[in-house]
Amino acid sequence: MGALARLLGRRTADGDASGSTATATLPPKRARSPKDLLHASGMDLPALRTTWLAVSWLLTYPDEQVRSRLGDLEVLVQDLPEPVRGELARTLEALAGMDPVVLQEQYVDTFDTRRRGCLHLTYFSHGDTRRRGMALLRIKQDFRAAGVEVGEKELPDHLPLVLEFAAGHDPERGAKILRGNRPGVELLRLHLAEIDSPWHGALVGLCATLPPLDADDRAAVLRLAEEGPEEETVGLDGYGLDADAAALGGQTFAASGCDSRATAPGPVPVDLLRGRPS
Repeated sequence: MGALARLLGRRTADGDASGSTATATLPPKRARSPKDLLHASGMDLPALRTTWLAVSWLLTYPDEQVRSRLGDLEVLVQDLPEPVRGELARTLEALAGMDPVVLQEQYVDTFDTRRRGCLHLTYFSHGDTRRRGMALLRIKQDFRAAGVEVGEKELPDHLPLVLEFAAGHDPERGAKILRGNRPGVELLRLHLAEIDSPWHGALVGLCATLPPLDADDRAAVLRLAEEGPEEETVGLDGYGLDADAAALGGQTFAASGCDSRATAPGPVPVDLLRGRPS
């Protein structure tokens, strides 16, 4: 992944950061404006990019390429502030210590066969309803506005893909997508904590980059925990969706994962972005 190489190169060029403020504990801080989503956590932009990129890799199917990058990620996260650094290091240590076959099996069981382990953000907010097509289209439009196109076979709300976009292309739009799907991210974090998943630390690190949950977020998380995402048995045609939204909505019904009845997909690559990094 080009963004990972760029960040590693930047870290080497900057030298030792032990004397910087990067090791300070993150202060709790709310955004003063809905538009200021980037720094609501108190982290600066380089730390946000690094965190998002590391979490993107950690939440990607652990094929040989991903496993070969674990050492690079250990170096990359060393200068992040706490608690992000410790949480990501915990996940890295857990993944590096697992047998590759067992790791892949556990990944599939965690993210591809459990509804609460779904890595598609709009599934939590809209379930299998026609509204999800419009939500996916809005994300795709954010990608396009940054000069990025997503592969036809990949839904743009896939969390590792959104994080790669935020880290390597457009942090502001990426933060907006993440903030708009905050309840789903929080439910995923709670689920991974509940099953004592080795990927839990990655979600804790991700949540530390986002604004704190507000009252509406908490209500949405409670509703999702009690009722689950919405379901809809009617089709997507005839409801005023444009072609792109209808096509994206149709993809959600064909996509694997996010359902206990789904079959496990093959490796899910992160580097699906085609466009100029910012």
